[in-house]
Amino acid sequence: MTDLPRIDTVGLSGIIVSFAEAMSEPANRAALAFRAAVEAEAWPEVSETMMSLVSVFLAVDLVGTPAAAIEERLRALLITQDWYAAPLPKGRTLWHVPTVYGTDLAPQLEEAADVAGLDPDEAIRQLSAARVRVLTLGFAPGQPYLGELAEVWNIPRQQDLTKSVPSGALVAAIRQLIIFTAPTPTGWRHVGQTAFRNFQLNAAQPFALSPGDELTFPSIKRAEYDRILSSETPHGGAEREAIA
Repeated sequence: MTDLPRIDTVGLSGIIVSFAEAMSEPANRAALAFRAAVEAEAWPEVSETMMSLVSVFLAVDLVGTPAAAIEERLRALLITQDWYAAPLPKGRTLWHVPTVYGTDLAPQLEEAADVAGLDPDEAIRQLSAARVRVLTLGFAPGQPYLGELAEVWNIPRQQDLTKSVPSGALVAAIRQLIIFTAPTPTGWRHVGQTAFRNFQLNAAQPFALSPGDELTFPSIKRAEYDRILSSETPHGGAEREAIA
């Protein structure tokens, strides 16, 4: 088996540092912490950093910069600590996102609960009490992958696609949640509905969420959801606080 973490070049566009072959909390923690450390180094050759669930990409022009020089710096940084147990970066935010579970707004809550072996009330209790982390943003602009939920929520994707779920839909599969930023087809089950919009095209900071932020999804009634929609409150009524 290939040793991890692993450093690879990506064509001539950059270098990727991988901490695992599949998603795990320690590997995601390592990617978050290592990306923050790379950015703190402020290497002039690195124009941008990005991360997946378990890896960090450094955008480097490998035509003008020898890959070996950057790889040497990365190896030196990797041995400075156990990145899988590293503290999470500072400056993160905890968001409380009001969520309607079930009803006609989120019609697959009962189906997801049944697959998880829970009754709907217990499913709502668990989902509304869970505190999850933004593991990465991807697939669509500002789309957050959130996790990990308890093992009972390691439910598979559907075999068929739902043709479309609306913006703000909270969907579940494989111990993760997603809040969709736009109407989207999906194989994940639609368990909750929020008014949260992570992507605001014309905002000074288009994405409200950053990898490493944390979220809870407290349960609200349909009437409260309708009030939030009609009042156009910032971030769909979500409250936020700094994580110490």
